[in-house]
Amino acid sequence: MRGQHPEGVATRGTTGINRLRRSDRWTVHEPVATRVLTQTSSPLAVDLGYGAMPVTTLEWAARLRTVRPDLRVVGLEIDPDRVVPGRDRVEFARGGFELAGLRPTLIRAFNVLRQYPEEAVAPAWERLRSGLAPGGLIIDGTCDELGRRCAWVLLDEHGPRTLTLAWSPFHADRPSDLAERLPKALIHHNVPGEPIHELLTAADRAWAASAPHSAFGPRLRWRATLDLLRGQGFEVQGQRRRMRDCVLTVPWSTVAPRRGSTVAPR
Repeated sequence: MRGQHPEGVATRGTTGINRLRRSDRWTVHEPVATRVLTQTSSPLAVDLGYGAMPVTTLEWAARLRTVRPDLRVVGLEIDPDRVVPGRDRVEFARGGFELAGLRPTLIRAFNVLRQYPEEAVAPAWERLRSGLAPGGLIIDGTCDELGRRCAWVLLDEHGPRTLTLAWSPFHADRPSDLAERLPKALIHHNVPGEPIHELLTAADRAWAASAPHSAFGPRLRWRATLDLLRGQGFEVQGQRRRMRDCVLTVPWSTVAPRRGSTVAPR
């Protein structure tokens, strides 16, 4: 695998078993993602910055292959000491934002840009988008150490499409508890007057108003919360299957920063 000189800096590399399960579950049921995987003749998925252990890349490959069994998966790490031998039909190589010269159908970059300054987000997104195969997608996300609270942006060759928040219904008191795990493009914009703050505030209020549904469990309460948000005019994406997580997906235009932004709304 011939690549260019790796672009970027080494991250802390922290990872853990099943840490990215919520994003993986969403990906294999998200129609946009499944369509690009199933309709591409020879799809390639690249896990960028998998960290000190390749476990989440191996888990990702296994889950994606329930959609596309012949999928080629490559894990890339900028730190040469973290590159391990391939196994379970997954390859590992050294690479950064230049993607080691590959042209993937799907890129996952979790907990990578979180460790960069905000002004690095737009150039990094542009670099990754330029390396996509036609019709390809990027998942740029962040999560806590146990993967109980996650947030990610879905991008295509034109820019960001959606923001998704996902968390365990048993490990968060309110939707805004995810604020500290927002992607780098949004985390500094969670202040009054910004769209992401308005969304989280509205979600908290809807969650509180749905408290009578608590007797039936947090998942039913969350469904009632989503209904209230839709009634307030938020374009909340419908869930296409019974989810074990609390999941909120909105168009990027709903949360794109208004001021001081280095990432333009789509």
